Amino acid sequence: MKRNILAVMAIAMGLILTGCGQKAPKVERLHVDGCHLVNESGQVIAYHGISFGWHNLWPRFYNESAVKHLTEDWGCKIYRAAIGADDHALGDNPGKDHGYMADPELALKSLYAVVDGAIASGAYIIVDWHSHVQHPEEAAEFFRTVATKYKGVPNVIYELYNEPTRDSWESLKTYAEGLIKVIAECDPSHPVILMGCPSWDQAIEKPAADPIKGYDNLMYTVHFYAGTHKQWLRDKCDAAMAAGIPVLISECASCDASGDGRMDLESWQEWSDWADAKGVTMLTWSVGDKNETCSFFTPEGSSEGPWDDSVIKPWGKIVREWIKNN
Repeated sequence: MKRNILAVMAIAMGLILTGCGQKAPKVERLHVDGCHLVNESGQVIAYHGISFGWHNLWPRFYNESAVKHLTEDWGCKIYRAAIGADDHALGDNPGKDHGYMADPELALKSLYAVVDGAIASGAYIIVDWHSHVQHPEEAAEFFRTVATKYKGVPNVIYELYNEPTRDSWESLKTYAEGLIKVIAECDPSHPVILMGCPSWDQAIEKPAADPIKGYDNLMYTVHFYAGTHKQWLRDKCDAAMAAGIPVLISECASCDASGDGRMDLESWQEWSDWADAKGVTMLTWSVGDKNETCSFFTPEGSSEGPWDDSVIKPWGKIVREWIKNN
């Protein structure tokens, strides 16, 4: 009888993870080799991907159907779920929902929907603790919960800290070491982990000079907005990679660093060409409907998709083609 109960539980869990009993497509387990993300055959992977906006600003897009349509219609193979840690984003977005620390139920519900959608679609998903200041205890609780739930699932990648602003690299390194330990204890499958660097993810020279030790499946994130960040930041990335530091662009767009303003498509193309040549994965910002340049959709667009051209903003159309041509 006990064996039968366990079998039923296993089947039920399979249904939850794969959606209506359909077997989820198998994905290769990715790992870091030198400066690059590689597949099981050792081939360098340089994906063009998509970041969802803050979960507490645009929870309506955090659903499995949205992931399904972005995978099937746009061809996206990697996503990022930006789970707002605190209420930072409410400063210029009043009236929106609270972040994880005030409303963990909404945060986890939103996260699980897109993670399960990515798994069902055969895509990768970055679980992003989306914060500009350190919250080490709350971050540890968050990653312990998520890494336990998705233990051994090869689709899932962890991003420890979005865009540190005023933290020294010394303090960030200590923060990262603690969270890496939490994830490694919960998930012995050795998942890929990403860590941000100082100054809004632009001071990549800091970890290059003093990298985190003891975990070899680690990459460092750099963020750029093409209207603001130019060749000088690519030069920093080149120097870091020359020093053996693996780089992944987990957030970028063609406008300026505010997320708004005109698109600098020449600079955007330079960044895209550079990343393709260097074998660097890039994820674009963002799935949202805010009245700003870097949001993909208008408010009239559906939460679940599909989306026709009338509700896709200019940046969304550029990203769609960029992904299809990857």
